[in-house]
Amino acid sequence: MPIAYLTLELRIEGAHSLKDKRQVVRSIKDRLRNSFNISIAEIQVTDLWQRATLGAVSISDSRDYLAGLMQNVERAAVRLANNVGAEVVDSFMDYLEE
Repeated sequence: MPIAYLTLELRIEGAHSLKDKRQVVRSIKDRLRNSFNISIAEIQVTDLWQRATLGAVSISDSRDYLAGLMQNVERAAVRLANNVGAEVVDSFMDYLEE
């Protein structure tokens, strides 16, 4: 059964404190989780206010479904990030197979 994971690197230019960063990251995570029913968390936590890395994961019987889902998640993340003053600067998707 395939597991897809997507890593998103964010740059948050408008963040002037850790609180600003957390607000932006929480907003993006909550909206993606609610829209796509995925597991998502901040990974590689750093004290840099203007950088964040998010990891999104989903599991399904169909690899094709996962590919489409993660493409939609990435597109939505780019749109959401732009709306809250952030930018997706890099993304990476891969699969784990059992």
